[in-house]
Amino acid sequence: MDAFFASIELRDDPSLAGKPVVVGSPAARGVIVAATYEARKFGVRSAMPSSTALRKCPSLVFVPRRMEVYKAVSQQIQAIFADYSDLVEPLSLDEAFLDVTANKAGIDTATQTARMIRARIQEETGLTASAGISYNKFLAKMASDQNKPNGQFLVAPGQGEAFARTLPISRFYGVGDVTERKMKALKILTGEDLHRQSLEFLIHHFGRAGPWFHDIARGVDERPVIPDRERKSSGSETTFETDLFDAARIETEIAALADQVFGWCEKAKKFGRTATVKVKYADFEQVTRRRSLSSIITDSETLRLLAQDLVRAVFPLRAGVRLLGVTVSNLESRAGETVEQTALLV
Repeated sequence: MDAFFASIELRDDPSLAGKPVVVGSPAARGVIVAATYEARKFGVRSAMPSSTALRKCPSLVFVPRRMEVYKAVSQQIQAIFADYSDLVEPLSLDEAFLDVTANKAGIDTATQTARMIRARIQEETGLTASAGISYNKFLAKMASDQNKPNGQFLVAPGQGEAFARTLPISRFYGVGDVTERKMKALKILTGEDLHRQSLEFLIHHFGRAGPWFHDIARGVDERPVIPDRERKSSGSETTFETDLFDAARIETEIAALADQVFGWCEKAKKFGRTATVKVKYADFEQVTRRRSLSSIITDSETLRLLAQDLVRAVFPLRAGVRLLGVTVSNLESRAGETVEQTALLV
């Protein structure tokens, strides 16, 4: 989808059309959740601190996040996908892989299929989408950004390697900020540069990710489209308006986050064995503490106590705390096991 959250806000409030709109909070510790293309022209991007975004564009218009609305629209779009393929792998609320090899809708080409899906989305939701069409997931993902917004791009069989070699390394799926900086330090700036590196070189510098980078530089990706991918974790985090220094306040906030996470687990009937606490200091340094139990966590009190026990491991604080988070992982779709409280003392 094109600027999904922000586009929904424009659809629902036409007076915002043409303005640099962002979803998020203008508060000092706010973060941009989504930005319209008008805002992006000023260099405003999602995940950017609101204070930075305002410096780039003082005329930004902030609208609050409405997750329930975004989820409902996402479900509409997923229903459209289901008419064209039984193999749909969502990546997020606004993006998915579709394998149309079986040609469920009886359409002549994948290109035509993408065009029809995009038309259906616009007709039924009032929103635009872009599509990448190719013979594997990596190339389709890269192609989906090529003609945004409201466009599509085909990388046909035999063109994948040449296409990958033209891309800047920052565009590569799976290359995050840290890896991008490392690659640039190694003079790997484009797909062409990555293509020149040997497998041994990439394994030496990037470990287990080396073979992946070696393959995608050649347009190779053998991963299948996996429908209904099982969720592996559930988490919640919050950024505070002012830094926290008080240990008791931090434990209270951690307990509240743990309750939020367990609420999702209970609703989804998925319970985990591993709890992780994240602490981000005022200088943006981040630490995590994790513990796995021998059985799944099936009551909120156990998760709350475990999370508080984990956060105590960072006391005394070396600096003020700007963000706290709690995550439960190693989820299982079953209940009925009880975790003994003595496990918290391990």
